[in-house]
Amino acid sequence: MIFHLNHQFIELFGKQPMFYSSPGRVNLIGEHTDYNEGFVLPGAIDKSIYVAIAKNEEKKLRVFANQFNQRNEVGLDALKPVQGWFTYLAGMMFHFLQDGLPVGGVDLIIDGDVPVGAGMSSSAAICSAFGFAINELYCLELNRMQIALTGQKTEHNFAGVKCGIMDQFASLHGKAGFVMKLDCRSLEYEYIPFNFPDYKIVLVNSMVSHSLASSEYNVRRQQCEEGLTIVKQFKTGIRSLRDLSLNELETHRQQFPPEVYKKCHYVLSENERLLNGCVFLRKGDIESFGKLMYKTHEGLSKEYNVSCEELDFLVDTVKKQKGVAGARMMGGGFGGCTINLVKTKDIPAFEKAITEAYIQRFNKNPEIYVTQIEDGARRISSNQ
Repeated sequence: MIFHLNHQFIELFGKQPMFYSSPGRVNLIGEHTDYNEGFVLPGAIDKSIYVAIAKNEEKKLRVFANQFNQRNEVGLDALKPVQGWFTYLAGMMFHFLQDGLPVGGVDLIIDGDVPVGAGMSSSAAICSAFGFAINELYCLELNRMQIALTGQKTEHNFAGVKCGIMDQFASLHGKAGFVMKLDCRSLEYEYIPFNFPDYKIVLVNSMVSHSLASSEYNVRRQQCEEGLTIVKQFKTGIRSLRDLSLNELETHRQQFPPEVYKKCHYVLSENERLLNGCVFLRKGDIESFGKLMYKTHEGLSKEYNVSCEELDFLVDTVKKQKGVAGARMMGGGFGGCTINLVKTKDIPAFEKAITEAYIQRFNKNPEIYVTQIEDGARRISSNQ
């Protein structure tokens, strides 16, 4: 890909670029906890967004996106939210300028193999690859967390999704052979070993576009904020739902509207599952960890109400398959992928069984991605 990007860039812009990449991510457990200042457990994967980039002297952001075969150009004094992929690049540049950083015009080509709309955070990978590239190109001396926070602001202000920090963090901080336990309040993190050579992380794309995810995501945030307002009436010094125990929630259950109670109960339970899951991973106990993934899916489906018929079917189906330690829906919900921990030797039979069952039920052919945990954002040699 780099050879092709280099040739294309010289043809398009007449100069030699530098190359960067940033990966998509999976989140093993800890879904919809990040914006409640809870814990998440993501890992970067071997599917990435690639950027070929060079400075220009025209104070313009000039981009060609290979995945969409689209070109866009805008002056740095006219950056604003737009529809589609370009808004993420415009937002990153806008926030760098707003922060008073010495950035100028750039020409770039973006490409990649992170599936769009499958819940692997292609938007965060775009923000992270571009932000990492600009940081090096203009010697901004930002650390990876600062770039991640700029990506989060871009999602909030330019894409209109009030996401937490997990996706951008994972894309920038990934480390091969490890997942990352991130405290979304303090932003402290630690690397947790994920060393299971006999297993792969297999994503099954339901082929359902999660068109409801953005709007319903914001609804879930509002429900959690409503729950927090109620909690503050009976507990002082509380900042977020994570400051509440499951016992305290149960004691005051009657004070919560039923739907708000369910959302809060899910969030508190999910934080508990994640902390227990880290213990299992450190022990090398993937079977016990996988059981927690099934419980997470049940919570996402029945309590948080962000699953759909297709995702529930995929998880129920793999429970019957040999060599599957655990599975759940992944991401914002209402479509996208399930994440499955599958023994490598059983993957061919897994793929065959899940494809046949899904086609028979929904008349759709699911895309299946076999992935592994890899490093985060990085500069790439032109020789690669």
